[in-house]
Amino acid sequence: MAVTTVQLHLRQFSGAYAVARLDAAAPLPLWADGPGFVSIGRTDDELSIVCLAERVPADIRRDDGWVCFKVQGPFDFAETGIALAIIKPLAEAGIGIFLVSTFDTDYLLVKAANLEQAHSALLAAGHRLDKPTLRA
Repeated sequence: MAVTTVQLHLRQFSGAYAVARLDAAAPLPLWADGPGFVSIGRTDDELSIVCLAERVPADIRRDDGWVCFKVQGPFDFAETGIALAIIKPLAEAGIGIFLVSTFDTDYLLVKAANLEQAHSALLAAGHRLDKPTLRA
């Protein structure tokens, strides 16, 4: 079965984001919550937190320099090709990503160093990009 090409609307958030890693048994830190996009994921191996970099303490293991986009949804769980429509043009351009899914939509993070190239790849794929906003 062929997957149809999906054209999406993405809204870039302002601010620099970080992906932080804590031990799996660590309590949820108070610094994680606040303005902007926040994602918290716990597995048997780790506690991962995505949030504005300014909130992550210096002594926390982290990867900085991410820019966050919201894929304007909501999308029904039965819709197919949403993530692929974003991932494929970026992968073809050699751009690594961090993708987070929520109940309603997806959030795409790319390294700030690749932002211009990511914009070009997404626009060439037919997606619409809005200027940065702070609110998630």
